[in-house]
Amino acid sequence: MPFVFKAGDYPEKPGCYLMRDASGRLLYVGKSKNLRSRLRSYFYSNKKIRRLQELVENIADIEVLLVNNETESLLLENNLIKIHKPPYNRALKKDNSGYAYLMLTTERIPRLAVYYRDRREPEVRPSEHLVQVSSVAEPKRFGPFASARFRNELLEFVADHYKLRSCTKLPKRACLLYHIGKCSGICEGHHSEEDYAKDVRQVSELLFDGGKDALIARMYAQMSEYAEELKFEKAQNMLSHIRNLEKTPEKQIVDRETNLNQEVLYFGEQGVMVAKVQEGMLRELQMVELERGYDEAACDRFLIRRYREQNRPDELIVNRIADPAAVRRALRRPGDRLASPLTITQPKRGLKHSLLQLCKENYDFRVKGVIVGGSGSEREVAASSENEGN
Repeated sequence: MPFVFKAGDYPEKPGCYLMRDASGRLLYVGKSKNLRSRLRSYFYSNKKIRRLQELVENIADIEVLLVNNETESLLLENNLIKIHKPPYNRALKKDNSGYAYLMLTTERIPRLAVYYRDRREPEVRPSEHLVQVSSVAEPKRFGPFASARFRNELLEFVADHYKLRSCTKLPKRACLLYHIGKCSGICEGHHSEEDYAKDVRQVSELLFDGGKDALIARMYAQMSEYAEELKFEKAQNMLSHIRNLEKTPEKQIVDRETNLNQEVLYFGEQGVMVAKVQEGMLRELQMVELERGYDEAACDRFLIRRYREQNRPDELIVNRIADPAAVRRALRRPGDRLASPLTITQPKRGLKHSLLQLCKENYDFRVKGVIVGGSGSEREVAASSENEGN
């Protein structure tokens, strides 16, 4: 039976959509700031491209994942395409495409490099990395940048005002960048390592000690210093960078920098919305049936049953739990005595609370039955690898 699209079944909100065929295979991942309008275009516009016609003919189900803003939809789409590589997606499949970070390396003479995260599961990653860094300390990363223009403006700003090297391999002689004032020429001794280290500390404080507002505030302060020193050209250049940086995208919570693996569980009356967050990257969402008849204890029973049978994340973020200590004891395994106990968090504010609220919004959307269909009590919103049809 061909798929029947009903525009009213989909919200006029930002998010990602996942198109599947009759076997459940993920065909395409897309994003929009207005899901209803974007999905309508697939079915009511004049489709002259054969590849698009073929995609629409094979659609058997469309699932949506709601997010808070357009920036989150861009970053989440990037994550899902790189993880699942759907056949009808052409862009963003390569690991070195999409939305990058800026990384301050831990080399003896550090540099600010463009860095793309590895979105594969840790156990399948190769040992080599795109950027070689020292193992003494973790490099600092700033991003991700939904806007390449913003990222490039920031790199230009650092080159103009701090003159950190950008070369992958330190040359023996100063290059053109030194002669046009974009590098300090440390390779040829035009700048001492001690002074270069001070510049690196200033860049580190500027980018990593605070968010966007703190960064722009420091830039305004630097601009004022230039003006007081009668360095009007530098002050004007700084103002130009500030104006561009003020156009940065909205705050986002779907792609963050952390080493923790988390699962976020929103318990409702009719089920549980479970979000898998690997190293800060939202990977999938599941709507799972909740055992009835146990009142508050149902949440604890669910946690114990689920995480006894599969690998535990580093942290569980939940909206309801009756006895956290009892759940931790029940999930402690033989040989775990020396390991840190499982972290279970019930946040009332902050980023973790925002993740719970994102789960709640998707839970409410699912429970209302806006989209009719799907299979069974466990519907995956973000295409887990088990249902990829591999």
